[in-house]
Amino acid sequence: MATRHVYLVRHGAADPFGELTDVGQQQSDLVGQRLAGLPIDVVWHSPLPRAVRSAGIIGTHLPKADVLEAPELIDHVPHVPEQAPPAWAPFFDGYGAEEAEEAERRSSALTARFARPAATETHEVLVTHAYQVAWLVRDALGAPPVRWLGLNCGNTALTVIEYRDGSEPTMLLYNDMGHLPADLRWTGFGAGVRP
Repeated sequence: MATRHVYLVRHGAADPFGELTDVGQQQSDLVGQRLAGLPIDVVWHSPLPRAVRSAGIIGTHLPKADVLEAPELIDHVPHVPEQAPPAWAPFFDGYGAEEAEEAERRSSALTARFARPAATETHEVLVTHAYQVAWLVRDALGAPPVRWLGLNCGNTALTVIEYRDGSEPTMLLYNDMGHLPADLRWTGFGAGVRP
């Protein structure tokens, strides 16, 4: 039975203009080194500069893999709840029916393309954004759409999901930062105490 191995990676740390920082470049290099021992077929990336640059760095460690853009991986809100949880209400202020429809269209395209088995055994890296990682994790776990909220991941953290015909997705890793030294972990999160 063919398995689709999906390695989700949030892009490296970026500046306020969306460009990869020196830290983000180091993070991307380290996750690329971690993935180098795997039979990666392709590195898909969001069209945004921080993901494009991260994917390019990761790709230097995967010389047999194509590095290609996938518009479905672009950063966007994947779901607008009808009634936002109180802590998230300010975030969704101003979102209406049009934004909710666009979110559903984009998130449906993301899952239709990547959250399913493939015809042959594949190993694919998806360099994307925190919300898209959260959406695919939520989908793999069969959780309600609103549960993407609060599923965050660090820059270049590794999440691995396997898809096979006839069975539910298998979550192997979530937000794993074992390839990063302590000073490069937890970027992309708010302030707080971290292990």
